[in-house]
Amino acid sequence: MINTHLAAFALGFVLDLIFGDPHYRFHPIALIGRLISFLEKILYPKKRSEKKEFLMGMILFFMVVIIICAVTAFIVKFFYAVGTLAGILAEAIMVGNCIAMKDLKKESMKVFKALEKGDTEEARKAVSMIVGRDTERLDEEGIIKAAVETVAENSSDGVIAPMLYLAIFGPVGGFFYKAVNTMDSMIGYKNDRYLYFGRFAAVADDILNFIPSRMTALFLIAASFFADEEADAGRAFRIWKRDRRNHASPNSAQGEAAAAGSLGIRLAGDAWYFGKLYKKPFIGDDIRAIEREDIARVNRLMYSASFLCFFFCLTALLFGSFYAWW
Repeated sequence: MINTHLAAFALGFVLDLIFGDPHYRFHPIALIGRLISFLEKILYPKKRSEKKEFLMGMILFFMVVIIICAVTAFIVKFFYAVGTLAGILAEAIMVGNCIAMKDLKKESMKVFKALEKGDTEEARKAVSMIVGRDTERLDEEGIIKAAVETVAENSSDGVIAPMLYLAIFGPVGGFFYKAVNTMDSMIGYKNDRYLYFGRFAAVADDILNFIPSRMTALFLIAASFFADEEADAGRAFRIWKRDRRNHASPNSAQGEAAAAGSLGIRLAGDAWYFGKLYKKPFIGDDIRAIEREDIARVNRLMYSASFLCFFFCLTALLFGSFYAWW
């Protein structure tokens, strides 16, 4: 079974590399989002209290992951029962649906292309599609920073972390991760509605991303040796060690710090969310002014780090296969 899993993992990576993640109504991640919204409507307590909100949020969490893992396992078993080739193809498509490497580049490069045309308003609109912060006040520098930060941070959430869970646990592991990550993005906010209701999902997401986020930083540092002429691996490692905790989340600054150090730019700082200004520390040093080309550079870093992770996972799967055979 390990050989079919290896083949499906490799094929799924290639599918994402070539075709990206097609957007359609019944995309698995979209369906996970609808399931979360549906259960939230049922479970969110009408009479609010901290304990009740936390309990209902925990129930929602377990209902979502049990349903998603069960459905994923059923689909995998069904297609492998049809035939080995059908199983590999189904698993490969699932792998491709969990990885967002090409889409991350595609969406962030829309910002780059708009700025290249001198259309700041279009760039602001494009960046609003990939960030959670308010974008109305962003000038060109702020737009570029937001795009670079998104690629650096989502190198973990959108690419490296799913790949690691897919390699170790197969599609069930991959969709388990995506379900938790989607819950965090939908109900993991520290606002009045979700502070307690979404806390369990937010903590679970932090735990799941603890190791992958740090591995992402190491892959980005390693990629700095060859990804771009502006990249500097030594500087990336130094800034990562210094600034990797400059974020409220234990994981979010890991990739950002490595990317900022690699490119010699300063990221993060104060940002507006839902009309409120949040004070945040900077990440990196402003060795040079940030420029729109940094969006392309951080994408080259992200792609290079993703390939390093891919070969790391393939090597681990090959060793596992040989060990099982031996």
